[in-house]
Amino acid sequence: MARSKAVPVQPEELADPVPNSQRVAFRRGVGLVLATLVLPGSAQLQAGNKTLGRVALRTWLVVVGLLLLTGVVAVFSRGAVVTVLASGWFYKVLQPVLIVLGLGWALLIADAWRLAQPLAMERLRRLGFGLVSLLLALAVGSAGFNLGSASHAQGELLDTVLGGGGDSTPNAGRYNVLMLGADAGDGRVGLRPDTIMVASVNEVTGRTVIFSLPRNLEGATFPDGSPLQELYPDGYECEDHSCMLNAIYTLGQDNAELYPGVKDPGLQAMREVVSELLGLDINYTVMVDLMGFTSLIDAVGGIRLNVGKRVPIGGGTSPITGWIEPGDNQHLDGYHALWFARSRQGSTDYERMLRQKCVVNAMLNQLDPITVLTKFNEIAGASGEIAYTDVPSKDVNKLATLANKTRKLPLSSVSFTPPLIFPGNPKLEVIRETVASKIAESDALDSTTTPAGDPGSSTPATSSAPSPSTTPSATSAGEASTGATPTQEPTNEGTPAPESEDLGAVCS
Repeated sequence: MARSKAVPVQPEELADPVPNSQRVAFRRGVGLVLATLVLPGSAQLQAGNKTLGRVALRTWLVVVGLLLLTGVVAVFSRGAVVTVLASGWFYKVLQPVLIVLGLGWALLIADAWRLAQPLAMERLRRLGFGLVSLLLALAVGSAGFNLGSASHAQGELLDTVLGGGGDSTPNAGRYNVLMLGADAGDGRVGLRPDTIMVASVNEVTGRTVIFSLPRNLEGATFPDGSPLQELYPDGYECEDHSCMLNAIYTLGQDNAELYPGVKDPGLQAMREVVSELLGLDINYTVMVDLMGFTSLIDAVGGIRLNVGKRVPIGGGTSPITGWIEPGDNQHLDGYHALWFARSRQGSTDYERMLRQKCVVNAMLNQLDPITVLTKFNEIAGASGEIAYTDVPSKDVNKLATLANKTRKLPLSSVSFTPPLIFPGNPKLEVIRETVASKIAESDALDSTTTPAGDPGSSTPATSSAPSPSTTPSATSAGEASTGATPTQEPTNEGTPAPESEDLGAVCS
């Protein structure tokens, strides 16, 4: 009878058969946890509660499907997506969803660790596997919580910055936006907007004219129907010359009972008087607090300016601690931008007004809707008392599209400073005549040219440069002069008019 041949046994199998099963358990556990990290519910479908796995997997597929659907809708109907993304309610609804998803995902990772049967692993591997699984679960759960918190902050930001209430209907084919740079610094009674500008934008082409009013303009009149007209029927004037344009915000706040139901009587009063001064109906208002915007500028990465002359940091009642040196395309962080806007040492009111206008313009460019939506977490912490608009969320896409057109065209702007007008004794009719003339010039350009960037355009956009016959005014670099000849004499009230100083070299 033939004897069977013995099969040789491997020495490692005789010596230690346990570690092999431990290695298998470890590899299986790693696979289950990684599968859950990539595709939530897959570990449960393979080795655990299949009902839980199906629910988790379907939830994940719904989330992915919604993201893809949003992308498709954005291609064919960008306005609808932007309107939703610019609405505060959306982010407040999204907050609990993100927190629940993050918590659920973390629990699935923990369950995958349990399904891996860690007790079957070698001790050191079991400890390492448990630690990594715990860190992954905590990371996913924390991410859901943090995203939820950021989502809520975004909702609060949008409810503040995009407060709604503006007029979405264009006036004579234009959107007129009142832009205020407000200053609530130490030693001041109430908030005062020292930078007062109106951007008049063509609703089709985006071509824009910017009108700047001096903060110390006296004698501004209120329109018919304004509650303050009864208090100042002959204009906002007083003997001590404190009744200046920038004090009207505080005046409105002090007479809030005359504006029942109005959220911000000060802004309403400013809208009324600026509209009357320029002869333009105001659609929207944007206000930025110059005293509190340091962190906001830092949040958007700073601003860039062409600085034309040295500006001291400090001065007045405090020592000068440094200088902002001249130079093109300079990057300013929040601290230096604040001093550039507010420094008074060695400069006139008109120069300071131009510097503030440069800073506010730069801020508004940084704070376009896309920046607000993409940097919301950084901006949210700084925005509550810094920025306000009455732009409703439904208008964000329309205005963002219009702003894109505006950037492709040259800006024309007018500063109502000497010699065009003298704030202490202004001829208000000159202001209205100048506004009407500049808007007519802007409209004439659009009637003969195609907006830059339009498909099929073969004619370049024409710059709104001044004609040779215009009279120079104290405008910033690149601004078109108004063509109006001043008919009033200066008075000795207020800040003296600049004489030989080239204010156009201050900044741009």
